[in-house]
Amino acid sequence: MMSELQRGQVRRRSLLLAVAVLLCVAVHARAAERVTLRHGFPLTCDHHALMDGRIRLYLSAGEDNYIDFAQDEIAAFETIPDPPVAATPATPQTSTRDSKLTTADLHEMLARAGTEHNLDVDLLASVVKAESDGNARAVSRAGARGLMQLMPGTAADLGVQDSFQPEQNVRGGSAYLDALLKRYDDNLTKALAAYNAGPEAVDKYHGIPPYRETRAYVARVIHEFNRRVLAREAEEKHAASARAAQPVASR
Repeated sequence: MMSELQRGQVRRRSLLLAVAVLLCVAVHARAAERVTLRHGFPLTCDHHALMDGRIRLYLSAGEDNYIDFAQDEIAAFETIPDPPVAATPATPQTSTRDSKLTTADLHEMLARAGTEHNLDVDLLASVVKAESDGNARAVSRAGARGLMQLMPGTAADLGVQDSFQPEQNVRGGSAYLDALLKRYDDNLTKALAAYNAGPEAVDKYHGIPPYRETRAYVARVIHEFNRRVLAREAEEKHAASARAAQPVASR
């Protein structure tokens, strides 16, 4: 039986892998390609080509943005057509009373939820950024509410009585994301896609469903998560250098 500490280490490795390759998830006006790697990790690219004995995955329609893989690392390619009807946009619409929390308040709230559910606080912050931009009174056109945009039925299942109450909303949204990560074996792409489009859509397409809105959402969260992780690492490195530069007598 894997301990919580071990599960946390595996989850962090999985998230870092997602950060490394998920820049392949992009919005396309035409069909994209779903790529299955040998280790099972799925990703989406615009197109691919054989270059000097390696498979080059192009992240956009141009030729400048790409990732190379050995041929034996690629298991399969599949064309993903755009659906006839795009998914309902989840852009938050602010209610009449704006309740944007301070950065410190929100960070403290997310840190508590992250500790409880073994989730990186920067991942939770990235989801909040994409869902509501930190507005606790945000309401989407589909009816999702609060910081982590919980639908009323989902909120009720999670025991959230008031989605506009920031602490309840974050606790419920974090529990839901945690459950999705467990459901998909810590595959961050599938968990985020399910958070946006629902687990049924992810199960149907065996990965990120071919919806423009969902692909854009996953890419947006991953981009923000990557930005936050890099900023945190740079800050920690700077602090370590500053400590090392201090005279011995002052330590």
